[in-house]
Formats: sequence, structure tokens, C-alpha cells
Amino acid sequence: MRNYHKPTDYEMYLFNQGTFHNCHSRFGAHAVKNGTDFTVWVPNAKSVRVAGSFNDWNRDEYFLEPMATGGVWYGFVPGAVEGDTYKYIIETDTGELLYKADPVAFSSQVRPETASVITKLAGYRWSDGQWLKNRAAADHFKKPLNIYEVHLGSWKKPDKDDPYSVYGYRQLADMLLPYVTHMGYTHVELMPITEHPFDGSWGYQATGYFAPSSRYGSPKDLKHLINKFHRAGIGVIMDWVPGHFCRDAHGLGRMNGHMLYENYDHQQWGTYRFDFGRPEVKSFLMSSAKYWLEQYHIDGFRVGGVSSMLYLNFGVENPSEKRYNKYGSEHDPEAIEFLRDFNRMVGEEFPGVFTVAEESSGWPLVTYPPEEGGLGFHYKWDMGWMNDTLKYCKVDFPHRRDTHNLLTSSTGYQFSDNYILPLSHDEVVHGKLSLIGRMPGDYSQKFAGLRLLNMYQMCRPGGKLNFMGSEFGQFIEWRYYESLEWFLLDYDSHRQVREFVRDMNRIYTAERSLWGDSYSSCGFKWLDADNSRQSVLSFIRSCDDDFTVILLNMCPNSYEKYRIGVPCMGTYKEIINSNAVKYGGSGLVNDGILTAEEIPMHGQPYSIELSLPPLSGTLIKPIELIESVTKS
Repeated sequence: MRNYHKPTDYEMYLFNQGTFHNCHSRFGAHAVKNGTDFTVWVPNAKSVRVAGSFNDWNRDEYFLEPMATGGVWYGFVPGAVEGDTYKYIIETDTGELLYKADPVAFSSQVRPETASVITKLAGYRWSDGQWLKNRAAADHFKKPLNIYEVHLGSWKKPDKDDPYSVYGYRQLADMLLPYVTHMGYTHVELMPITEHPFDGSWGYQATGYFAPSSRYGSPKDLKHLINKFHRAGIGVIMDWVPGHFCRDAHGLGRMNGHMLYENYDHQQWGTYRFDFGRPEVKSFLMSSAKYWLEQYHIDGFRVGGVSSMLYLNFGVENPSEKRYNKYGSEHDPEAIEFLRDFNRMVGEEFPGVFTVAEESSGWPLVTYPPEEGGLGFHYKWDMGWMNDTLKYCKVDFPHRRDTHNLLTSSTGYQFSDNYILPLSHDEVVHGKLSLIGRMPGDYSQKFAGLRLLNMYQMCRPGGKLNFMGSEFGQFIEWRYYESLEWFLLDYDSHRQVREFVRDMNRIYTAERSLWGDSYSSCGFKWLDADNSRQSVLSFIRSCDDDFTVILLNMCPNSYEKYRIGVPCMGTYKEIINSNAVKYGGSGLVNDGILTAEEIPMHGQPYSIELSLPPLSGTLIKPIELIESVTKS
């Protein structure tokens, strides 16, 4: 049977070895002249057929042919064109007929429909060449990293009364991009946009690892969004979930009537766990990653649920159901090797693209190279910092002196991996409260606490990630089926805290001392980590000869003549104070010139005296350094 996309013998060899990273070029539906080529991997099936809108879903018309080895079936359907819907009908070894979506479909029907859609990958004209060139040449560890995490379906909604109504990729390109640019973020992180049937999974239970969600439009629409972000200088990160997939009947599960892509159930999430030891599954997942980088110019992956991949018994509570590897431990060596190979592939083939691990178990060397025993990720979410910080934020003011160590303990390991400080969607759901909802005190103190949290995060070493809505102090938790409460910006307090976040973002980007040495101890020095009595933190961020002094008052007491050590003689100036009137504060700030004196303090030869308002933070710099930053 004619099929120009049937894998070659050598490609089948690579596929069966787990080293074929171009499944998307051979498998799936490829529209050609006068019809469409179909190729699918279904070993041990009695027969495989394809049916669709092109033949009125007649299941007995188009039977695919098996290749000699490898479990791959292929065929050509005349008259099947782009836009037609289709499924495979798989006859199992027991005679059961399964109607399955294409594992390598490039597009799917909008839920609740489940068929795949014939889609041509070619035809979009990118204009982000300069962005890609700059990305490949740059060292992302030496650039600011400030991420705005977005769930596209609930950032804004066209109909507040219809939970299924969403804006499309093109509409979001016109709405979201100006907002992100105005706010001063460097990247957006899109919660999973791989096709998924259930909105309530937030995208983390996928069926389509090569298909952008059709809720928001076509593949070309998504390319338009990413292209537009790149032309504006904003990077696009996507959540990618190679650890598990949903159990829906049309999906990857029991593809041939038996476990194929999966090896067992993921008990905690009610999903299937990928079989990382099966070479063909490894080829499938590696190809998925490469596909998004090639076809959609994605700038980075945030890999979700890494801990669930590393441990065979993640979420397994019954001792009798636990599994162990051949060495007697609970680690999954095949998943570990997959992650290492994935990170190698990204690093070697796509310079400038980075990978981020969501790993919460304390696994060592996550961001170290595989040859040094690491997993090879570029960054890791600092879950310890996040948990300690948010726990501290809930502590009432009189007791904060007793929990001061929550703000300092993470500095004991903060350079053991390359960390991103995440305040993500996971922290504003399931009864955890919103960020501002965690803050103690009266109304104004809650907003002061939110501003202080933002400054603390932005000034600590590491990349930054914040979930949508936190920038203007949304009180309710995030609801995936509702829009953010944008009406809150009609109120001064919410509008002012957003203005503070915007200004803090811009200062972070402008001040090289805040990001130039974010992943080494050279760029951070405590001035006073132990002032629990006053609940005050002070430290220096630096890069080469540039430095910024950060002072944070975590309690509602005001200190009119607070002395802080500085490394240089001269005159200093406050570059931002979270207590400024325009941010909703009382207006007690340090407007004038701050002159260093030869009074040693905090291990520094000089010191300055300033006002430290309640629940506020300040950044100060030598005037000559401020002027040089302004010029640059």
C-alpha cells in the first residue's frame, strides 16, 4: 500500500531502541496529494482500520497494513483532506474493537468530542528569527528570569456565566501580550496546552502529546501567539507532563487492549503511568518534546510531577502493592534515564532552551549534568522556600519572632541547585487560600504583607514565578472555570499593589545585581539574618561591582533610626519602598540622601541610618551606581 510516511527500516530500528526522536515526521496523519497517509504503532493487534468524516465513519472500508516487524500499521486513504476527523478502530487479540484517537494527532476536536483532526504542520510563516538567534547565543543563567504563570482558559473569559467559554489563542495574543509587557515579566508559562478532555484537570491529564488544545483554536493560532510574544521580547514556557496520562477510553490507555504506553495505574491521580522502560514509549515522549520545540518554538519546559516519575511507589500507601527495582530500592532507573536523555536532547539540539523540574522530594543533583550523576535540568522549583515562606506569611505578628528561621533556613541549600522561587497555581487552590488571604492583620496590613512578600521573592537569589491574579491581590482562590476578578482593579488597594508589582518587576530587570549572579553564592550576602527580635531581614545582592542593599521589616512596628551596614563609603539613595503612598502605604519612606558613616555594622566597615516603616521593604544603592544603571 502506498504511504510516503511509513518509517524506514532504520527508523524502525531507532524507534524500537527508544532513540527515534522524530515520530511526528512518520507517525500520525499526513495530508499529501489526493489523500492522507496514516501510520500508527499498535503491536499485537489483529487488525487496525481508520475511519472518519471522509467515509462517513465506515469502519470496514480502510484497513491498514502491518509492517513486517515492530507493530506499526500504515495506509493511504484517498480523498481524506485537512480538516477531516478520524479515529483508529483497533481489533484486539480478543476480538474487541477499540475506537482510539491518534496518539500522534496534530489536532483534535473540541471537547467533549474526541476524534483527531487531519492537520498540516506546514504553512505558518514565522517572523521570530532574531529572537531565536539571540536565544541560542545567550546564557539564560546570566539573564533575568521573571515568569508569569497563566491558565489560558481562566485569565479572562468572554462570558462570565459560561464556564466553557474561552478566548482563543489569537485573541489572547492581543490581550495577554500587552499586559505581560506592561507588567514587566520576561516570560509567560502556559499551564498545559496539550490536548486534554477534562477542564478540571487543568491540562495535567493529557490525551494529545502532539496536539495543542483545540479549545483555544488551531495549531497555527498557537504559533501566531508564540510568534507575537517572541517579537515583543517575551519567552514562552509550556508545562509538559511526561509522567502520566488520563484514562479516557479514546486516549493512550490500553491502546491494543493491554498495557502498552502504560505499565501500571497512578493511584494518587487516577491516571496511567508511562512505561519508561519500553523503548517505543521513550521514542514517543522524546519526539513530543522535540516536536514542541521545532514546530512551536517553545523556549522552555516546566516538567510537572517529576517526583512521581522518580519513585516507583509515589502515592502508593498499601505496602503489599509496593514495587521495587532490581536493586531493591523504590527508585525508577528507567524514568531517571529518560529524564537524563530528555535533558541531554534539549541541551544539545536546542541551545538556549531550558528545562525546569517540579520536584518536591529533595532528590539530589536535579540541575547537575547527567555525567556528574544529576538529572540534567537547568532549573528546579524551590518547593522548600515556597513552603517555608508561605507558612511564615500566615503567622500572626506577635509570633513571627519565633518562626524567623522559616525565612532563613533555605539559604543553607539555595545554591545546591539552580532554583526558581515559585508562587504557583498550586498554592492558591484546595483551601490553601490566596496569597493575600494568608496575610494576618487588617485590610491595609494584608496588602502591605503582599507587597512585602513580592519584594522578598524578587530580591532573593533565583528565578521568579508568580501565578496570575496574585499581582493584584485577588482574595478568592483560583477557579479554573471562572475569570480572574479584574473588577478588583476598580479599588485603590488592588490597583496600587499591582503598580508595586509592576515597578518591582522593572527594577528587578534593570538592576543587574538582582539577577547577574543568581545561581552562585557570589551574588548574595547576609547582613543580618538573625534579627528575630525585630523580625527584620537584611542582605546584599551583587554582581561584579554592582550591589543593592535590601532591608525587609516583617512586623507592624516602625523603626525610625535603623542602622544598616554597607560595604562602601559615599551617598546612597532609596530606589523603591513598598510603603510609598502610590503603592497604598502610609508614605513613610526615605526620600533624601543617605550618607554612609564610618560606623562598622553587620560585618561591614560603614553603615547608614534610615527609617524602616512597618511591614515594608526598601532597596538602597550608592547614587553613582543608580546613575550608571539609569544611563545603561
